[in-house]
Amino acid sequence: MLRRIDLTTLPAEQELRDVLPRPAIDVEASLPVAAALIAAVRERGAEALAEQAERFDGVRPTAIEVDADALAAALAGLDPQVRAALETLVERVRIGSRAQVPPPMVAHIAEGAEIELRWQPVDRVGLYVPGGKAVYPSSVVMNVVAAQSAGVRSIAVASPAQADHGGLPHPSVLAACALLGVEEVYAMGGAGAIGALAHGVPAIGLAPVDVVTGPGNVFVAAAKRVVAGTVRVDAEAGPTEILVIADGTADAELIAADLVSQAEHDELAAAVLVTDSADLADLVDASVTRRAAATPAAERVAASLTGAQSAIVLVSDLPSAARVSDAYAPEHLEIVTRDDDSVLALVRHAGAIFLGPHTPVSLGDYAAGSNHVLPTGGQARRVAGLGAATFLRAQQVVRYDRGALAEVRAEVTALAAAEGLPAHGEAIEARFEGEAR
Repeated sequence: MLRRIDLTTLPAEQELRDVLPRPAIDVEASLPVAAALIAAVRERGAEALAEQAERFDGVRPTAIEVDADALAAALAGLDPQVRAALETLVERVRIGSRAQVPPPMVAHIAEGAEIELRWQPVDRVGLYVPGGKAVYPSSVVMNVVAAQSAGVRSIAVASPAQADHGGLPHPSVLAACALLGVEEVYAMGGAGAIGALAHGVPAIGLAPVDVVTGPGNVFVAAAKRVVAGTVRVDAEAGPTEILVIADGTADAELIAADLVSQAEHDELAAAVLVTDSADLADLVDASVTRRAAATPAAERVAASLTGAQSAIVLVSDLPSAARVSDAYAPEHLEIVTRDDDSVLALVRHAGAIFLGPHTPVSLGDYAAGSNHVLPTGGQARRVAGLGAATFLRAQQVVRYDRGALAEVRAEVTALAAAEGLPAHGEAIEARFEGEAR
């Protein structure tokens, strides 16, 4: 079922990136559409959002803002087992997120001179939770708990209106918001929702945010690019990716199960196995074919696994597998080998890494305590996944006493003069007027 790519002889870095499997996603081509949808929201506010919901989600919500009664009713109607699962998820993600908040640190530069580095949360964030082929209360948790752990005080959540639920977001999404104490929720989706969060919609009480995060389709990714000059955004989270590095000691059935689990997200989801064992490749391919046919989302899984974005890549050894993985920079990387830590030491680029046969990616999607909003499309080479740090800003607090300032008095004035900024030096000298150098 999965096509094979023979990389037992590795090409140069750029050529390697070019031959690796990727979905055909063109965010650039979607920019004009996303920009037009955002412009409509800026000009016509709630009316434009309602029109976009009717056009893209098949329903015109009676109100964009979700009222408190709907949130309370969703939580009251939540299946007790699902509620218990969400509560476990919240507890674990909160522990993981709090660990990401750096403590204040002080650098002692010289006697009487120090710089304190402290971390301040942004004031307000807009968190996007997609609709579509699946329902994502877990994404509510990932976004909200990370922001709360950072100390953000004002949180707005947007999720598409659902035709099956009277124009409200899905009840499980609303229930997760209520469970976390989020009171500001909007029935809006796609690029328009990203624009509304970034620019605000005064008529419905939606104030602009400082940061917009959350996964979504190609138009959501394009919308983030459009508003990036107005607000901070997280990575463009496109179709999900799993890359597994495995050797001949791995259990082929477990590897196949993990590849299929991510393929069920979307027809464009990418599932890639990189191995130095042709025998394992054959066993995994046979198991994937069998499992793909038996899973409830068989049609979607088959489209993903037979698409250009999915493959089995054969390499000569595990160091070569690590090179292939780094060239790909996957959203999710699983390492299942005879010595996982040795392979881990060779890897630099991945959104999140899952070690060993008992740490599947689906654990990270829910209850590992890590965050599942991660960079895709090779972005893990340069950006991190969502976490508390996404909502924090480093601030430098500088403290010098008179003696410490005197120590660098001459250097500052000399550099100020050299740069043609004499008033900078004069600001130093003003503190020592009447004194000899």
